[in-house]
Parts: sequence; C-alpha cells; structure tokens
Amino acid sequence: MVLLTLNLPLLNPSLLSLSHQHHRRRLILKPPKSSSQLSLHSPPSEPPLFKKTGVIVVGAGLAGLAAATRLASENIPFLLLDASDAVGGRVRTDAVDGFLLDRGFQIFITAYPEAQKLLDYDALDLRKFYSGARIYYGGRFHTVADPIRHFSDALQTLTNPIGTVLDKFLIALTRIRVLIRSDGEILSADEISTVELLRKIGFSEAIVDRFFRPFFGGIFFDRELETTSRLFDFVFKCLALGDNTLPAKGISAIPEQLAAKLPSDSILLNSRVVSVGDSASVRLQSGELITSELGLIIAVEEPEAIKLLAGKLEPRPVQKPARSTVCLYFSAEPSQIPVIDPVLFLNGSGKGIVNNMFFATNVAPSYGPSGRALVSVSLIGLFEDVKDEDLTAEVVRELSGWFGEKMVGPWRHLKTYRVGFAQPNQSPPTDLMKNPRLGPGLYLCGDYQTSATFDGALVSGRKAVEALLRDRALIPV
Repeated sequence: MVLLTLNLPLLNPSLLSLSHQHHRRRLILKPPKSSSQLSLHSPPSEPPLFKKTGVIVVGAGLAGLAAATRLASENIPFLLLDASDAVGGRVRTDAVDGFLLDRGFQIFITAYPEAQKLLDYDALDLRKFYSGARIYYGGRFHTVADPIRHFSDALQTLTNPIGTVLDKFLIALTRIRVLIRSDGEILSADEISTVELLRKIGFSEAIVDRFFRPFFGGIFFDRELETTSRLFDFVFKCLALGDNTLPAKGISAIPEQLAAKLPSDSILLNSRVVSVGDSASVRLQSGELITSELGLIIAVEEPEAIKLLAGKLEPRPVQKPARSTVCLYFSAEPSQIPVIDPVLFLNGSGKGIVNNMFFATNVAPSYGPSGRALVSVSLIGLFEDVKDEDLTAEVVRELSGWFGEKMVGPWRHLKTYRVGFAQPNQSPPTDLMKNPRLGPGLYLCGDYQTSATFDGALVSGRKAVEALLRDRALIPV
C-alpha cells in the first residue's frame, strides 16, 4: 500500500488539475454485509499518519456524496470520510435471508429536481408505486387515486368516506397552486404548519385525519402535521410531477451510484472523525490527522455536527426533537398477501400503532427471493418503552384486523429497525435555504440545512462546495 501526502500551497492554481491517482488508502470490493457497497480494509498495524488533501468532506450520506460529486466535477482533490462500513448514511439497505431491507420506510420521488441532475434513473431501474393509496377506515379499505394517472379509479372514489367531493376538488386546486410556483418561491414562502395550511385551504377534518395524517405523516414521520407548509408544498409539487418509486436493488442503490462515479481512492470508510481542528483539519479515531488546503465540509447528521463543531458554531436555536420511526419487515408466501398491486396502505382509522405498510415485492420483485413476499410496516415514533417482540406481536394483531388472522398469522418476522434520527424536525419557524458557510474554510451541509428530503440533502452538498469555491475565488461570485 502506497501512502502519499499532498503538499499543496494554498490557492495554488495547480491544485485544480491534480488527479486522484494518489493512493492514500485502497478501497476494495467485497461481498457486502448490507447491499453491494464499497468497503474499506486497513491493516490494523498501520501507524497514525499526517495527511493533506484539497478538501475534507466528513460524512458519506447523500449530502456528502453530492459535495464530493461537485468537487470531482471541478477536479479538486478531496477525501470523503465516513465512520460506517459503507456509503449512504441513513439511506442504506441490508440483505437478510435473500430479502432487501431498506433501513426504514423510504420512497424515492422521481421529480426531485436536484436528483434528476445527478442520478441515472435508467441504471437505478426504478419501480413505481400505484399513484394513490388504499386507506383502512371503518373496517374496510377505500381507494384514493391520482385523477391524472388513474382517472377512472378517482371517479369511482369521489363519494367514499375518506373526504368530501369538495375535498377532492381542493386537492386539484392545491396541485395547480404548487405547480405554478418555483421551488425557490415555495421554500422561502411565508409558513405555517401543514395542518394549519390544510384547514386554511378548507379541507374537511375527515380527509385531514383519514388521508393527510397517515400519508404526509408517513413522509414527514409527523402524524400531527406540525411540519412547515413549505415542505408540504415542495413535496406535494414533486408528487404531482413525478412517481413514487423504489430502485430495484434497494434504496442504497442511490448513494452507491453517486459513490461509483467518484475517484476510487477518495472515499475512506471505517474512518470516524472525533475532532475538528482550528485549521480545517480533522483527527480520526485511529489517531490520524488530516488537514485540508481549501476547506472542510461537515456532512453528518445535525446532532453529530453540533458535537464535532462544539465552540465553532454561532449560538443556535434549541434543537427540536428529531423525527423518529420504527420499520418492521416480515416474509410471507405469495398466497399470504391480499393483493398483487404496488400500492401503499394507510391507517386512516385513527386507532392502532401502524401508520402505513406495503408489500415491497409487489413494487420491486427483486426485494425478495423467488416465491417469497416482503412486507414492510412503518410506525411513527420510537416506542422506546416497548420491546421488539411486543411491538411485533401488536403489529401482527393489528394487521390481522385489516387482512384476517389466517393471512397475517403465518408471516415470519425478519427484522425491526428503530431509526432515532429519521429526519430533522422542520416545524415552523424554519430556514430551508441556510447559508452553508460557518467561517473561513468551514462549511455545513445536510437535509437540516435545506428541506428534509433526498433532494434537500443533495442540494445542500452542492451549495456547500459552491460556497467554498466562491471563498477561494475558484468560480465567479
């Protein structure tokens, strides 16, 4: 293994043309513990070293990968560091007994504008959900359908008890309202909570409780709908323009695709940063010190960023409690699932702990082995006082009421994920267009800097790099 140090003078123009052919540490591919992701192996006897690079990016989630992608496009050398064994951050997939298990309920909306610029959708092999949902209410299921994509279905459901005919008309008006506004206008508009916005528009309590709470509550992990109206409008616009999908190889295919386009020696996994120095340097848990010539970009979750940057941040508002979720997976025989449609089921009853669920192999058959079905069930909150086995039993009991005990009883529990930081809490007041610059050579990115979406994370990474380039006069102001 060859380890080279880059001794680059600050602002040296030659920095921009340096290639990434310097082997700092070798990345190799191995059969994954989760999905097919890059893994790092370093000899345990390797002594602590001092290194230099152009830019250090801490965190290989979507924000960090987007920052690295922008740096690579400018031929600026960088190191992307992550404490985990694979890229993706919260966007990860595990392989369990032949099934692909995303770490928590995650759906990719194809209309995300930044994602359209960065990702190859064809290569992701995106599989679509039905454009609507089936809502459990009053002991039976009712369909809510997108009238643009499923006109006949929508027409048949005009008088169902999920909402009034006026409610369906107001949904159409809301669609028009968000489509005629730019993303910038939406994300900087006057704000109220989502539930206040829905009531202001004139939606009935019936559709708020039976559709909006489980549907957007499942997106925001916030059944109370306290999330800012800015985020509601942005997501509503993306839903109107695009499809809800899953990549055929799991949600982790998204960060993996971004990582695969980066120089092979630019990502250091299993490299936990324990402290940030005053001169855009970081120290790893291994003892290594890495310094940057151009700047440091922090791309980890907000609580971790606050710890790393203790004393370097301006006083910040008291952190709002993070949005949390629990996701349970079950395997079943094809005869033990009630539908073959790729549809999302919502709990509109106002009772129980299940918020939403779907049969993942109906959406993407590749999520399970041949002849097996994968069931994904999502709850809002952490249920910290409830043991996994008790939570599983309660979910089975509740869904037996939906589909029948004979169908649900034989399901086999595969795994439970408790995600404490599923999303930042973006209830008003919010600033979804924060300045990524914290000071000379120090920048911050992540979905808490923009919108709590895949797209927001990608935008924040790009904006952090653009701020760095402006500071270094490498691009026009």
